[in-house]
Amino acid sequence: MIGGGPVGCALALGLRQAKQRVAVLERRPHEAGGATDIAYRPIALSHASRLILERLGAWGALRVTPIEQVHVSQLGAPGRTLLQAVDAGVPALGYVTDYAALNGALAECVRSSGIDWIERARAQRVEPSAQNATLRYLRGDAESSLVARCVVHAEGSGEGMRERSYGQEGIVALIETQPLAAQRAYERFTPDGPLALLPHAGRYALIWSQRTEQARQMAAAPEGAFLEALAQTIGRRIGTPCAAGPRVLQPLALRLRPSRIGPRQVYVGNAAQTLHPVAGQGLNLGLRDAWDLAELLGCAADPGAEDTLNRFAALRRFDMRATVSVTDALLRAFSGTHPLLRAGRGLALTALDLLPPARRFFARRMIFGPSAIP
Repeated sequence: MIGGGPVGCALALGLRQAKQRVAVLERRPHEAGGATDIAYRPIALSHASRLILERLGAWGALRVTPIEQVHVSQLGAPGRTLLQAVDAGVPALGYVTDYAALNGALAECVRSSGIDWIERARAQRVEPSAQNATLRYLRGDAESSLVARCVVHAEGSGEGMRERSYGQEGIVALIETQPLAAQRAYERFTPDGPLALLPHAGRYALIWSQRTEQARQMAAAPEGAFLEALAQTIGRRIGTPCAAGPRVLQPLALRLRPSRIGPRQVYVGNAAQTLHPVAGQGLNLGLRDAWDLAELLGCAADPGAEDTLNRFAALRRFDMRATVSVTDALLRAFSGTHPLLRAGRGLALTALDLLPPARRFFARRMIFGPSAIP
């Protein structure tokens, strides 16, 4: 396994439960308690991801804020939709935590389970053969190797991926408001990109997508000006923004690997697909990758066999394509400022709000993937 992030750790735990021998290569040092050098990065875990993490024994260590409702609207036009947990028949639509906390909790589970954890190791190349694959890696200045029947890439985006830039960057920050955040999230579409506010321990985690130059100016603006712009964009729904934590910029693009499998190799999570953060689908899709792969490889006589990996590619194809399409369609549908387009979007949001079966289908599709389809 190359990569000790949440998807790689989840897969390692799943394979361990299936009695497979696993080794994890991770470039970053691990510190107990989840402390890392990663900047604050909010993560919205779906209820399906919660079920996966519960089955892997990692959920109990997490501190999360449940999302009971999601309010969806567009700037400067009528129409809105309120998605609720009851619509999807789940206790919460999602759960907000910090990426570093999630990564730390999963890494602790991996290390305590006895899985081989090779820290500060950088993969160099994979040399496949008919029976196995040799993974060459550097640890310090010394080259070492591992022989495995299957090498899983979970190290994030890398070479060989097709990329389409959205011409946007996302501003990520923690926002304090009066009153404090409760358990409702907000997704507001603007002509420059979507704005999401996720409740997190009494504050809001902000992911604000804007055109690149505008995002850079906003990230560098004085705090008062930044909060005023936020209040004008979101309106009075969250109360009064009082303070903003450090603002981090994240370039936004769609990255897809032409094939998620190779000779005795398979790609999962961001190594297979990286999505725009709208609707918060990226990590949840990656965790579904990990769960399906662990189930498949756990009962395979030869985990790296061509037919086994072909079955995995076929198994994940629909979920990946559907999730990418929904994410991309949301961005395209809510871009543009033509009055007729804005009116049409408002009608669509209102119609969704008035049709419980449609709300249920949409919510469950975002939570569970293709299993939401009747």
